[in-house]
Amino acid sequence: MHAPTFSPLYRQIKQLIMGNLESGEWGPGDAIPSESELAGRFGVSQGTVRKAIDEMAAENLLVRQQGKGTFVATHKDPGSAFRFLRLVANDGVPQVSQSIPLECWRAKAGPDVARTLALEPGAPITILRRLLKLGDEPVVFDEIYLSSELFPDLTLEVVRAGESLYGLFESRYGVCMVRADERLRAVAADRVSAELLKVAEGSPLLLVERVTFSYAQKPVEWRRGYYSTRNHHYRNELG
Repeated sequence: MHAPTFSPLYRQIKQLIMGNLESGEWGPGDAIPSESELAGRFGVSQGTVRKAIDEMAAENLLVRQQGKGTFVATHKDPGSAFRFLRLVANDGVPQVSQSIPLECWRAKAGPDVARTLALEPGAPITILRRLLKLGDEPVVFDEIYLSSELFPDLTLEVVRAGESLYGLFESRYGVCMVRADERLRAVAADRVSAELLKVAEGSPLLLVERVTFSYAQKPVEWRRGYYSTRNHHYRNELG
């Protein structure tokens, strides 16, 4: 028998605000009510609300803007373009990114995809392949698995419209990517990845497997990215 888990009051308020985001009461880019308004709505102190918002801002769910208020984070904000991309040039010089969609097709979920995305085996999925360049160098080859139910009309033409991928998911389908879990391991480049990343077959690549979640911890994307680290490295800040 498990003992009941105590949740601090600010965490309870955080969950209530998360519920508002999940229901769409405040959409990406929208301003949320002031701390005093939220305190009145939930019957708690402003300090409690502030602590909840501070934690959500630290998790990139909300964005504070000095003198303007607090807004729901959006992938349409240019500042979020590299939120989930940790690959940087060895010399540290920022580079212009270019996303090149390659293929998009429908399939049925196999056991791995179904388990990862919490789908029934055989459920319709959409598979997207794209190449990411930093500067003139191809650095990431992505294979992305999505539920066709969430992205019913996603095609190569839609992806090529020019918007960032997560910005497209947000604006066209109402799916907000708010958190990602990643696993990293070294692999050898196969024929396809070697050709696209312009490395020799068998060269070492970094395989980054990412599961991305929307609100309420719903898995909505499984991505297998093959990273060339010839002139770049994977950088993450801890603590």
